[in-house]
Amino acid sequence: MKPQRRPGAALLAALALVAPMTLGAAVAPTSQPTGLCIPLLWCPSPSPTPTTPPPKSGTPGPTVPGLPAVPGVPSTPGATTPTTPGDPAPTPAPAPVAATRDESAPVFTKIPASMGSQGLSFTGLSGISIVDVPTIDGSTIRALKISADSITISGFSLTVRPPDKAGLVTNADTMTLTGHVSVYLGSVTATTQDGRALTLGTDTPPPLDDVKPGLLRVTMGLVGTIADSITYTNTDQRIVEP
Repeated sequence: MKPQRRPGAALLAALALVAPMTLGAAVAPTSQPTGLCIPLLWCPSPSPTPTTPPPKSGTPGPTVPGLPAVPGVPSTPGATTPTTPGDPAPTPAPAPVAATRDESAPVFTKIPASMGSQGLSFTGLSGISIVDVPTIDGSTIRALKISADSITISGFSLTVRPPDKAGLVTNADTMTLTGHVSVYLGSVTATTQDGRALTLGTDTPPPLDDVKPGLLRVTMGLVGTIADSITYTNTDQRIVEP
């Protein structure tokens, strides 16, 4: 099938015509009871503790060396505190990288769309950084920005769906972005070319060496992407119900 091309300054801003689906939102687990005692109905009674009758008047109780004996009051040995050193203080987590405002970014929707692919390859990969980009409600969000001369995505799939509404799914054999490419991501899970699992977020950019050879089996939260041209091959689109 002949590739479909959108010349000029092409923009895929997470298909801003509809609000994209929420990624990674997990329902909080239902709280569990913290005890097994049901007040006023049933509570396990504690086992009786044997008691020792007090000594008769005038009979000294047991003594602890170094402490004076008090007539009629039994002395109790004190607990010994171990002198072993305490656990070392935990190492504090590094602070997130400061995000700079990306003045060249377009206005994106608030929540990333869901994108998957069998593989990503790059030419002219020039940088990975943490940026702030504007959103349609006037605020900003942090994003992981990947800049390159071109990016080719094989086995491309993009799902854009507002909560509880019908959405749009786009599939293509390949999607190629060419010329001044910037991809803005909320999160990425992938496999590196040497078989290592890779998870990327918006706190610390990864080294270029981990990404430059390309990535396999990629799932990402796509905030949006811009390029001089975007080309698809064998494209299919369909509406999905909630």
